[in-house]
Amino acid sequence: MEFKSIFSLNIEDWQNWLVANNQPKFRAKQIFDWLYKKRVLSIDEMSNLPKDLKHLLSETFDFTTLSERKKQIASDGTTKFLFELADGNLIETVLMRHNYGYSVCVTTQVGCRIGCKFCASTLSGLKRNLEAGEIVAQVLRVQQYLDETEGRVSHIVVMGIGEPFENYDNLTRFINIINDDKGLNIGARHITVSTSGIVPKIYDFAEHHPQVSFAISLHAPTDELRTQLMPINRAYPLEKLMEAAKFYVNKTHRRITFEYGLIKNVNDTVECATKLADLLKGMNCHVNLIPVNYVPERGFDRTPIEHIEQFEKTLKKRGINATVRRELGSDIDAACGQLRAKEGAL
Repeated sequence: MEFKSIFSLNIEDWQNWLVANNQPKFRAKQIFDWLYKKRVLSIDEMSNLPKDLKHLLSETFDFTTLSERKKQIASDGTTKFLFELADGNLIETVLMRHNYGYSVCVTTQVGCRIGCKFCASTLSGLKRNLEAGEIVAQVLRVQQYLDETEGRVSHIVVMGIGEPFENYDNLTRFINIINDDKGLNIGARHITVSTSGIVPKIYDFAEHHPQVSFAISLHAPTDELRTQLMPINRAYPLEKLMEAAKFYVNKTHRRITFEYGLIKNVNDTVECATKLADLLKGMNCHVNLIPVNYVPERGFDRTPIEHIEQFEKTLKKRGINATVRRELGSDIDAACGQLRAKEGAL
């Protein structure tokens, strides 16, 4: 496989590439050290590499850089970056500050074709997948930002723009690179990947990444309502989705998270909560209730707090573990894809 970005290669890739180019394998660890420990900004700074190797690296790979187009900082410290890629496309990356550390939400695609009715990311459809190195570069840029205050990225959520499972190979490579203890050393259990429900890839993910945390964007308890909100449900209805979810739980022995965005007068009734509890009954799972962000182009309103509390109470009464997600960045363009849309990228 050929890569443009220098950040798209894992240790094994580097070893193979070096050998193929008549270079010693031990240079792989040195390159990783420069990229992820010292976090240099150019190949020229890799001072312990010979000139011929640095020249070859420069000729072969792009030192992927993301230009900061805009940055928004919320009162709670949540920071949203609008990055420009080498081809001029725009993506979003979000830094969130929690009591357990710093979490980064990364983007995997330029745009999205899934078409969820409540999401700003899908407004312009899908333009292209990100290369693994372009996903890695998002984490590095945020880490470089935190280096100024000696902060460290400790958690990753793959919940930004795009459907990660539609870019599965690059997602897998990204996870392996940031998880490597010679690199950023972010623990597998500190990485969470969310999907809208690409069923075949759920089976693959359970096999390939059993230690990585996993979430499914559910948002409705019935096929009829879910299809209205998430057209992907036509291809992978709830029966197939739940079968895959149960396979994941049984295979990995890990709890699965279901994300449920609450939309006023759409999916926030006690009846919906009851049906959701019936759907998830007996599964080792957790429901993350999310008050949806208002997106002008979509016209959905967020559920009143009293309805949110009633929904949560109904689930718990029926034995389903549920919490309301703490809101972060509510005073900036918090909805995924919203800042990109504002900047005229659609």
